[in-house]
Amino acid sequence: MMADHVSGKRFYRKRVDFFRLLNKLKLWPSQAGILHGVKAIVEKGGYAEVTTHCNHVMIVRNSKRSRAARWLRNKWYFAVCSDCKIPEWKLRKYSQSFFTQHYGSNLLKSTENESSFERGGL
Repeated sequence: MMADHVSGKRFYRKRVDFFRLLNKLKLWPSQAGILHGVKAIVEKGGYAEVTTHCNHVMIVRNSKRSRAARWLRNKWYFAVCSDCKIPEWKLRKYSQSFFTQHYGSNLLKSTENESSFERGGL
């Protein structure tokens, strides 16, 4: 049996960039309330092409206030897609994630952290 590496809480900023949140969580809540696993995200300006593990392709907008962003932050889903086969450890990790307004990771790339530090931003 493998050691359980999914322990402790994870904190993310509430209004983090939606595409970065998708890249981090790799989960997509459908309008029917089914949670899908994300296979690929191809950014195209303000839009992205999201491909799930069950081969559904969607064009989504980069919006922090969208239905999908709200559902991911609030963990609203009714079932897990059986075709995507999301592992149990990923669902546990997702359930231990918290989204707060003033505390948590901004999900910035390391180069953005360094450049903002050099400008005196941190």
